[in-house]
Amino acid sequence: MDYSRILSVSLESLLSHKLRSFLTMLGIIIGVAAVVGMLSIGEGAKQEALEQISILGINNIIVNAKIPEEAYQSEEGIQISQGLSLADGNNIAEFDRLVANVVPQRFEPFPKISVGSNEAAVRVVATVPDFVFSSSIEVEEGRFINSSDNEMFSQVCVLGSKAKRTLFAFENPIGRPVRIGDLNFTVIGVMADKYIGRGKVEGLELRNFNEDVYIPFNTALKKFERGNPASESVSGGGGWISYSVNVDDKYNVPEIDQLTVTVADLEFVPAVTKLIERILERRHGGITDYEIVVPESLLRQSQKTQQIFNIVMGAIAGLSLLVGGIGIMNIMLATVLERTREIGVRRAVGATREDILRQFLIEAVMICLIGCIIGLAIGLIISRAISFYAGWPTIVSVSSIVLAVGVSTSVGIIFGLYPAAKAAKLDVIEALRYE
Repeated sequence: MDYSRILSVSLESLLSHKLRSFLTMLGIIIGVAAVVGMLSIGEGAKQEALEQISILGINNIIVNAKIPEEAYQSEEGIQISQGLSLADGNNIAEFDRLVANVVPQRFEPFPKISVGSNEAAVRVVATVPDFVFSSSIEVEEGRFINSSDNEMFSQVCVLGSKAKRTLFAFENPIGRPVRIGDLNFTVIGVMADKYIGRGKVEGLELRNFNEDVYIPFNTALKKFERGNPASESVSGGGGWISYSVNVDDKYNVPEIDQLTVTVADLEFVPAVTKLIERILERRHGGITDYEIVVPESLLRQSQKTQQIFNIVMGAIAGLSLLVGGIGIMNIMLATVLERTREIGVRRAVGATREDILRQFLIEAVMICLIGCIIGLAIGLIISRAISFYAGWPTIVSVSSIVLAVGVSTSVGIIFGLYPAAKAAKLDVIEALRYE
């Protein structure tokens, strides 16, 4: 008996009992749909984490200024630390064999900028030209701040994509003035739009870079004074925070709010992190008025969490496939009993034990593969529905489809082998006598 004939006979057998065949497939359909749906969520979350970490820079180490805990608890000794400063950055930059770049940033206390009657909620970031080398954000129109702007204290700015859309809509903003505080700044560039996702990875809030407005660092130092931290809102790294405690005499306002340290090679990240910790601990007199964020460590933690999630979800979906496999075995055993006389007739007219084995095994595999195809379709629908209604990113990867097909085929072979072997071992005479 050739394989085309075996496939034809197997298909006829399945179609002759449509409802039974469908119910047999149901466990496989649910299992495959669950596998594809769960893995698509996991793959989407993984991709989003990668994109968000890439925004921070996988080779970067970020040092944020923060209010020291001692400012709330102690009445003296806090001023021994001057807060995060340019001198900290210069000390770190001296290790030029390990450190490629150190970029200071100040977040100025101007929550809005304006053009005429139009206002945009923004974050005003004072930084240096090297910022573009430590960030994944690129200039889309015009140019970024250069050394001349910084040295000449130029009143120029670069708009984030959202700030540009809010203030200028579809107009060209290059060369146009915007109002920041009491000063007019000329727009010299617009940054490319950057997808932020849900804005959080491993508990770290990511700021929306599309709302940032960049000005020269020296311009901010000269023309914007840092206020009393007890009386106005300033930025402390991850977002706008209000200093509500009276720390006038205990806590020095930091010169800068963030240092982005770009490491020369990814393998140096752990060593440079420890180096930065020691430098800042020494310079700040043990006062914890800073926090260190390592995107590379966040990425590893995110991947570990995602791996655990995938294993748990895969195990749950695998139970459905196991139940489906047991159902297939039960139905195939019942089918063998039901078709005992047919098996005897086939053997009597020349079919070998191997032919009978192949026939029943192929039927079991066909049940699984048809169930797999239906399950894949349902899994794709589930994936799209989750993305649309829940707003979660989902990605159906080729590997998840291959896994689903491979597991379904394996289930068919494993759980169909025993009934097929039992059918092949039937005695011809006894089978012909069976009523």
